[in-house]
Amino acid sequence: MTTQDERFITRDRMRFIKNSQSSNLCYLGILFDVLYFVNIYRSDVGTYYYNVSIGISIVYNLIFLLAAFLASEGVKNYKKSYSYALFVIGAIQFARIFYIPMKAHSATTVVNDVAVKVMGDGQFMKVVAYLALSGAALLIAGFINMKKCNELEEHLKSIGEQAA
Repeated sequence: MTTQDERFITRDRMRFIKNSQSSNLCYLGILFDVLYFVNIYRSDVGTYYYNVSIGISIVYNLIFLLAAFLASEGVKNYKKSYSYALFVIGAIQFARIFYIPMKAHSATTVVNDVAVKVMGDGQFMKVVAYLALSGAALLIAGFINMKKCNELEEHLKSIGEQAA
């Protein structure tokens, strides 16, 4: 069997198998977001985290989890539009680094009449890593799905079928 035949077979198989690589990367992005979520919200530093911005962050996290899961299901079936959704939510994960983690890292609060740093360097590095890894996993999932969708569309055109 030639290399060209193997490539044809690999592309033809895409019509019948799921895009598990992109889907699994979406799940990984969700996992890292959950680790971020737990790390931030288990912090008990006085009343610093009891404000509207944390409430908005919690609502966003719920929306993110739903959107990322929906995208993971969409990319399984080689839907190109979900790549764009992954690009957006992946980029937002990187932007979130500059919201709560940066603010909390540079803030202090008073607990028992003692000034305490809200987020230490170790926790800051962890939450930044979680958000960056989550964003990277989603962006990579989007790029892989886009590439595979283009390959599948090209293959379907070559055999005279139309993409669904």
